Amino acid sequence: MTEQGTPVRLTNPFVAVAVADAGGLVLDVPEYQAGFDRDHAACVEPMWKLERAQDFYEPDVASWRAMMDGDWERSLALIERVAGPLADYFLRRQPVRRVRVVELPVTAYLQWEMHVLALRAAAGSPCRVVPGARVAALDPVPELVIFSPSLMYEVLYDEYGGGRGGRRITDPAVVTPCLRAVQGLFEEGEDVRDFHAREIVPLPPPVVTDEMRAAVPRYGHRTEEFRV
Repeated sequence: MTEQGTPVRLTNPFVAVAVADAGGLVLDVPEYQAGFDRDHAACVEPMWKLERAQDFYEPDVASWRAMMDGDWERSLALIERVAGPLADYFLRRQPVRRVRVVELPVTAYLQWEMHVLALRAAAGSPCRVVPGARVAALDPVPELVIFSPSLMYEVLYDEYGGGRGGRRITDPAVVTPCLRAVQGLFEEGEDVRDFHAREIVPLPPPVVTDEMRAAVPRYGHRTEEFRV
């Protein structure tokens, strides 16, 4: 990993993603999940994922709910419970190579997610951590899932950070530069397991306030023990 805090010197490839006619088909949650599952099952090479937002809401994930309830010990135990299913999943599917942008100090969500991502990395789905300052010149950075140089989803979220579907983009002129940028960030990033051990493991349990709980809408779109 190169010196932290140095912005990536790249022509911003993400600008084209925001263009309404960038070859994208907007899908609601069931359509996006069905398309994602179909494309991942057919994938013959590792897929790539870019996550920028520092907070998401995942009411269908049991360990996230435990964290939001203030039961950190149970949250960690529930995370460990999915180690076996994750390892089995990635024996049957291509791994996800993820770039996770992180701002310090971490949010309660990120503290929770880093435990999940470290477990995923151990199961065969590598993740690299990139400091927020490194991509500051590229903001707003979209949330992306990239299957190939000609197939990408922009994952869409509501104001709470809850999933509201995705946009399927198949224009290589849009997808390929994004893929190269994500691959470049991955190569420069720090292994999530090293980051997790140094920055996350020593932390006390995250502070979840009543205000944070009140902001969580009571909805869910898919019950699962882990997310790809």
